Amino acid sequence: MGTTPLTPGLAPSPGSDGTGVVEMYAGDRASQALGIVVEDFGEDWARCSMTVGPDMANGHGITHGGYLFLFADTTFAMACNTEGSVTVASGGDITFLRPSHVGDALTAEGRAVATTGRSGVYDITVRRGDEVIAVYRGRSRTLPARPAPPAAG
Repeated sequence: MGTTPLTPGLAPSPGSDGTGVVEMYAGDRASQALGIVVEDFGEDWARCSMTVGPDMANGHGITHGGYLFLFADTTFAMACNTEGSVTVASGGDITFLRPSHVGDALTAEGRAVATTGRSGVYDITVRRGDEVIAVYRGRSRTLPARPAPPAAG
């Protein structure tokens, strides 16, 4: 692994208290195991990075699409959980534009394109350097706040 949950010294950009990202990533063992790092985030947006490892290649010697989906989906999750409320995916799809390979350093940046009530739509762009390799669109739903447990009595 060798990564920290967030880039060392990272503080949320203005407009975000960051509690949702910090708390969610702390429990996200799948993303941590793949070496996904949250590079930066602010209100309704996030940027993550990941290096493609040898165990992420498919039978054609390119990055398995499932790993690219997971990477984009993690970035989506961070972007829609910047404010502390619990927001989950209600759907997502990805378009693969170019292949990536073992050793490639990837970045993904996602931001809200529309939010209304408890629903949101986010676009995530996955890049290798300046080259766009995949585009993901995620649909989110913010869960209602859970009531406080009854007082022991």
